[in-house]
Amino acid sequence: MCCEQKFRDMLKERGLRLTPQRDMVLWAMHQLSGHATVEEIYALVSSKSAAVDASTVYRSLELLTEFGLVSVIDLGDGQHRYELLSIHGEHHHFYCTVCGKLERIEDSELLPALGQFERRFGYGIELEHVIKGVCDVCRAQGIEEIA
Repeated sequence: MCCEQKFRDMLKERGLRLTPQRDMVLWAMHQLSGHATVEEIYALVSSKSAAVDASTVYRSLELLTEFGLVSVIDLGDGQHRYELLSIHGEHHHFYCTVCGKLERIEDSELLPALGQFERRFGYGIELEHVIKGVCDVCRAQGIEEIA
């Protein structure tokens, strides 16, 4: 695992250690593709070991997110979704609020446009991980309203 040593080092800096439970959560993040919910992560971890409870998964994901190893997105449906950045790299998403399609947007596509807005309007722009709107397929069907 490419990020295990980084996780171990960051934990050590905090006076924590890489427990078998934390290691299993990191393992699960490597197994799951895309954005996984806590329930999906917990199901995979608990299939490997009954010694991990849901609260351990939540706390481990909080640490992984805080350390910048995992990103979290909230699509407004009450579920957080987690993605391992060492596999997928830094990026953002476009989320269709009508059909739920989630598309990756590379920073190289987005950051130049944000720079233009900053120069034009003088704002320091803070970008959320998810940009919400209505996709081209839904708009072609006449659905223009953002839910």
